[in-house]
Amino acid sequence: QVQLVESGGDLVQAGGSLRLSCAASGSIFRINDMGWYRQAPGKQRALVATISRDGIINYVDSVKGRFTISRDNAKNTVYLQMDNLVPEDTALYCCKASVITYTYRRNDYWGQGTQVTVSS
Repeated sequence: QVQLVESGGDLVQAGGSLRLSCAASGSIFRINDMGWYRQAPGKQRALVATISRDGIINYVDSVKGRFTISRDNAKNTVYLQMDNLVPEDTALYCCKASVITYTYRRNDYWGQGTQVTVSS
């Protein structure tokens, strides 16, 4: 099995910064794409940013210039640096990883999420 554990969420004032981490562990042969998604109260889960194993990055327009996604393949970890936060960024942030296991099966795994709350 594969587990993803996020950390770094907190309550922060508008204009502040946070750094989220998501570490994957378990029966991992290789991780392809990794990404961050968020779900605000009353809304559907939405893409924030993704990064391929080779470092190809995609951001949703609303976070471009403020958020930076990165990863450490040796640690099976993905990060999200969030700067200049605004109240609209308030959400539960979850990571996703596209994993190939040691049995050569490919599955997408999700973490439980870490809460980010931005006060005005």
